[in-house]
Amino acid sequence: MGRAGWVFGLALCVCGGAQGVWGQQGTQTAPTLKQRPAKPLKRLVIPDGAVKINAVVTDAQGHPVMDLQPWDLKLLDNGKPARILSFKKFDGVHVMPQPPVEVILVMDLVNLPFSQVALVRQGLDAYLLKNGGHLAQPVSVILLTDKGVQLQPHPSLDGNAVDKEVQGIEANIRTLDRAMAGYGELERMQLSVQQMAEIAENESRKPGRKLLIWLGPGWPLLVRPDVGYYSQKVQDEYFATIVELSRSLREAQIAVYSVGPVLIDTVTKMFEYQAYVKGVKNANDAATPNLALGVLAEQTGGKVMVPGNDMAGQIAQCVADANAYYRIGFDPPVTAHADEFHELKLVTDRPGLTVRTTTGYYDEPAGVAGGAQ
Repeated sequence: MGRAGWVFGLALCVCGGAQGVWGQQGTQTAPTLKQRPAKPLKRLVIPDGAVKINAVVTDAQGHPVMDLQPWDLKLLDNGKPARILSFKKFDGVHVMPQPPVEVILVMDLVNLPFSQVALVRQGLDAYLLKNGGHLAQPVSVILLTDKGVQLQPHPSLDGNAVDKEVQGIEANIRTLDRAMAGYGELERMQLSVQQMAEIAENESRKPGRKLLIWLGPGWPLLVRPDVGYYSQKVQDEYFATIVELSRSLREAQIAVYSVGPVLIDTVTKMFEYQAYVKGVKNANDAATPNLALGVLAEQTGGKVMVPGNDMAGQIAQCVADANAYYRIGFDPPVTAHADEFHELKLVTDRPGLTVRTTTGYYDEPAGVAGGAQ
């Protein structure tokens, strides 16, 4: 997989050489992000809206609700009504998305305890081989290892062929028996987020909606024990990473899902990420938990599944979101500030409905690349 167009730097400065939660001493030097090239000074006029988001609406039983019209929904941008310029709905029966929604399954061999690797692999097999290997959506599988990602080259509807390719990947890597071995928490977190960023960057070049289903508990949350642990330079780089990852995931139309086995740690700590789901407005508020897997899932309109040992069933529940959704376009307000965070809410007056969608975006003034234009 090609490198992302921006550099991911998540080094931390540990003040006073004290032993921190990272298990390291001294100071690490954070690499500098590449400067984004300037875009033309004039914001392009896009009739159906410069910002587009996907939304899944379900009833109390979790079934998709597909009879809503534009007037049934209200879009709030930083608490103010935003005009919906385009409105499309795909019900998965009469109207199917084109290209078909792709399912990306990431088997996380970096953060999974070794004892759970076989369970997750069995669940992946069970999903791919169910119904004789006839998959409902095109599927690609990525193995996250200590060497980066090993990936199946093309998505396929043939689960038997996908499973065979995964077996071939496993036969050529030496990391399958080394899950979590030799890794500090910070290193695992850095590697995981970097690869998530590269997946998003590459998928943003491809049209269509994608469901990225992360098989494993995700990387360490790394809650900051003290404000002094971050230098201003490091916080600036955290913020730049948060902005770019948010943008890449939205532009790639990726909804992130977290699927994991039952682990004592994941059960007792699985909701800790919720304290960090609100968007980060500036570098002073940026920290490692803002990049947690659960945070990315909530912010992209995906879902964090309750840990369980029926991995195939959990994957199937996530994939059920694939074809029944709304696509909405709108224009962001004019801003004079780079990387200005906008909170998004999509609400309906109908009782008993749940709306999952992108919860925010970063806008840019004219002349700055990578904005919502």
